[in-house]
Amino acid sequence: MTPESDPRLLYALLAPLLGAGLVMVTGKKPNLREAVSFIAACTLFGFVASLIPDVLAKKVVHFTIFQLIPADGAGFYQGLSLSLRADGLSMVFAVAASFLWMLAVFYAMGYMRAHHEANQTRFNACFALALFGAVGGAFADNLLTLYFFYEIVSVSTYPLVAHHQDEESYEGAQKYLVYLTTTAKAFILPAMVLIYVLSGTLDFAQNANVGILPAGVHNGIVIALYIACILGFAKNGVMPFHSWLPSAMVAPTPVSALLHAVAVVKIGVFATVRVMLYIFGVDLMDRLHLGLPTACFVSITILLGSVIALSKDNLKARLAYSTVSQLSYVILGVALLNPIGIEGGLFHIAAHAFSKITLFFCAGAIYIVTHKKNISEMGGLGRQMPWTFGAFAVAALSMIGAPPVAGFVSKLYMLVGSMEAHSYFILAVLIGSSLLNAAYFAPVVYHAFFGKPAVAAAAHGADAHHGDSHGHDDGHHGEAPLSMLIPLCITAAISVAIGIYPDLIMQFVKGIAQ
Repeated sequence: MTPESDPRLLYALLAPLLGAGLVMVTGKKPNLREAVSFIAACTLFGFVASLIPDVLAKKVVHFTIFQLIPADGAGFYQGLSLSLRADGLSMVFAVAASFLWMLAVFYAMGYMRAHHEANQTRFNACFALALFGAVGGAFADNLLTLYFFYEIVSVSTYPLVAHHQDEESYEGAQKYLVYLTTTAKAFILPAMVLIYVLSGTLDFAQNANVGILPAGVHNGIVIALYIACILGFAKNGVMPFHSWLPSAMVAPTPVSALLHAVAVVKIGVFATVRVMLYIFGVDLMDRLHLGLPTACFVSITILLGSVIALSKDNLKARLAYSTVSQLSYVILGVALLNPIGIEGGLFHIAAHAFSKITLFFCAGAIYIVTHKKNISEMGGLGRQMPWTFGAFAVAALSMIGAPPVAGFVSKLYMLVGSMEAHSYFILAVLIGSSLLNAAYFAPVVYHAFFGKPAVAAAAHGADAHHGDSHGHDDGHHGEAPLSMLIPLCITAAISVAIGIYPDLIMQFVKGIAQ
């Protein structure tokens, strides 16, 4: 076994795929089914973690699954293959996704059982298939492999969004699937064909500076291909192809956590920045002045997403629009085209993953215990669920960009990167968006810890209206089951840990662009 052809990449890919199959086989035995899911998650993380020393040693690990088209005899077309690679960028995504899957399986078990959800076997199998697609995308060695696994994520998560099988969930799932598959086929497929015709390969470049497009390609064609790639990977949540994301909130909360923190949106922004850096390259983007227009374009999403989040009283809806806003930070950081900005953007992949999954875990815990979805109904709950709302507060600080939580590091790097790029507009966007983040997160925490309990307000209303709309709720709550509480506390703690010790993640992204 050599670093150039390492089967650990294949084993990592097979772990969730085999896990999905075994979940279906053991579906009639819930305890065994959940054990299989957790073992598959641990196995995946074990194989991914085993690659860390090689990648930190600046080795790029490869494995070819199979060759689709051989190289031509003239040597221009290098052939097409489904192949894998592990480098610094892929490890940021793969480590976060595989680690969080372990916690998500544990959390989902508590949530799905406490809520007496149906179709739990299908849920766990599709959860595993989504991670199969996400890890395959993380380790993709070329644009064809990335597209293949990107579409697997789209298809495998459709049953998760439609889990409740009612009119609302089917409508949300249909919108989800149509947006994501249509944009990929309309933009990415033709762009991929043209890139192969122009370059003779779809393999990602060996570094982020040079890209793969030859020097003689007309600038207009390059710009058109670039725009197609930004819009085609619609899982990145960039407006105007973002509305699938709030619509997918009809799914159970563990699915929302998967969608917004681990698999779906992360493969969207990961694919976008992978193509920006390893198909086009920093040098070409800089020469064609694509960086600042891209940063300005996604700034619209950052600001508008935050403004819309401010208007939402439903907690999951507010978190959904927060995700729309936060994802574009990753693209903005890379679009600054300087090392510190790129490092900040890529670090935000992990920072956002741990913090946003904490927020959704907390939202699910609140719902399981209180059956409350709206922020206006959560007054005083922080005093009854201090661990849950404490974890929520920590993750919210990360989203805002306050020290010492992970989001502070990524935003600090992007702030410095914007100054190095001499773009005071982007600097203003970063500061303004952080203030908006505070405006929609701070009231949630304040209302929970210092607000008037909703049951007391309801009691006053009952005197006036001869009835209590919350009559089933006595106002006395505790924490969620430990299977839900422990994961959200762990993810909150890790958000703080990587904020204090950012080198745990930063070692992967250091030196990607010089």
